[in-house]
Amino acid sequence: MGNKTALYQAHVDMGAKVVDFGGWDMPLHYGSQMEEHNTVRNAAGMFDVSHMTVVDVTGADAKEYLRYLLANDVAKLQEKGKALYSGMLNEDGGVKDDLIVYLMTDPGVTSEWFRVVVNCATRKKDLDWMAEQKAKFDDVALTEQPELAMVAVQGPKALELAKVAVNESRAKLIDSLSVFQGVESEGWFIARTGYTGEDGLEVMVPEDEVAAFWQALADAGVEPCGLGARDTLRLEAGMNLYGNEMDESINPLQANMAWTIAWEPETRDFIGRSALEAAKQAGIEQKLVGLVLEGRGVLRAHQKVIIDGVGEGEITSGSFSPTLGHSVAMARVPAATGDSADVEMRGKRVPVKVGRPVFVRNGKKVFS
Repeated sequence: MGNKTALYQAHVDMGAKVVDFGGWDMPLHYGSQMEEHNTVRNAAGMFDVSHMTVVDVTGADAKEYLRYLLANDVAKLQEKGKALYSGMLNEDGGVKDDLIVYLMTDPGVTSEWFRVVVNCATRKKDLDWMAEQKAKFDDVALTEQPELAMVAVQGPKALELAKVAVNESRAKLIDSLSVFQGVESEGWFIARTGYTGEDGLEVMVPEDEVAAFWQALADAGVEPCGLGARDTLRLEAGMNLYGNEMDESINPLQANMAWTIAWEPETRDFIGRSALEAAKQAGIEQKLVGLVLEGRGVLRAHQKVIIDGVGEGEITSGSFSPTLGHSVAMARVPAATGDSADVEMRGKRVPVKVGRPVFVRNGKKVFS
């Protein structure tokens, strides 16, 4: 038996098929992964993401510590609650994890407070790495927050229905949030972020309150959704999955994450910077692209991608796209790859279109 979130019994009571995920017993689906996927694209679904790790970073040196720890620059956060997506790299520029960091205090106060959310499967190595780097700074404290559960409410009706499930003050807070912003509310933390390519919220709730919140969302018409739909939704949205699109052997330039590297100011040193600069100077040999198979068949991770006259690559994530009605994938291929390739499927070469690794955003096709 694995670790259980505070919503485990609620999942069982709602008929979830429970599977192991990174050492946690989590719902794969509640009957139909396809229906759950379509619900998020068309209305609103909710996910238990309490297995994610929440770490608060505080102290007089918290800001400078995170500016060194992360490839993106938290100095960009100039408003309380604003969030930043970043890779946390090793010295070789490989991605130890990808994460979101929120500024929890007003910018510029003597002791700023940041909240970091990292992946569950990388929890131990992340915490060990963060603690190791903390030793370089005089005043930094790292505080894990295991008592906080987290629920993601996603879809075009997510904000509308979530407001029905909370009190008046929290409903007003939801109305006030801008995209990629999170604010505290009476012990809760409500952020307008997500992992589906739809608008929505990620809400951190004390464990002893989360079951009631989950039920209130269900009563408001938000459908429970499992890991299966979460994966096809993030794939359609072109969002990386740690261990698939990136890991410690892959740098952000090879993982469609160049936009998360803050090169300026040049005086800011961050872990992996020199390795990334050297890789950039030498020229990136691989890139992450999107593949579309409009005929029959399903693209799967680890299938070989063949580009005539250029070389070979490999699919990192692939699946049938419920929104588009055909298969899509992300793949790491030679940088010279053009707009077409073949995928080796059951000993045969099948032609695919190649483009940006984003297929659906806000319910609409965006692949090009």
